[in-house]
Amino acid sequence: MSQPESLKVRALRGTDQAAWRALWTAYLAFYGTTVNDRVYETTFARLLGRNTRDFNALVAERDGELLGLTHYLFHRHAWKVEEVCYLQDLYAVPEARGTGVGRALIEGVYAAADAAGAPTVYWLTQDFNDTARRLYDRIGVLTPFIKYQRS
Repeated sequence: MSQPESLKVRALRGTDQAAWRALWTAYLAFYGTTVNDRVYETTFARLLGRNTRDFNALVAERDGELLGLTHYLFHRHAWKVEEVCYLQDLYAVPEARGTGVGRALIEGVYAAADAAGAPTVYWLTQDFNDTARRLYDRIGVLTPFIKYQRS
């Protein structure tokens, strides 16, 4: 009997579309939202595109199964010369939580930011997301910022 493969964090591939869509759908459902098919198609195309202004994606894979995803992008910042990195989405399937999937995905984004010369990686979460916040408290620093948006 062969040993299970170890966890791999890698770039999203075109062949991942169905598995990615299932993961992202579950992530959106966690936050009580949905998007239409056009958004799925546009987002997936952007994630695979070569435009440096578009999002990037990493997935966590074990034994050929996608267990998690993260979407991130680089953007300019008025207070820095270098670009910064915004980690927008992070999701691990419930059965993989607590196994290092989330940490590995965040560390993958940290590595991408380092390679791009981006000194800052930041993200947002909702205050009720206790499970993720336990990880975030170990791998990041909670800031005092409060988010507002247009009504």
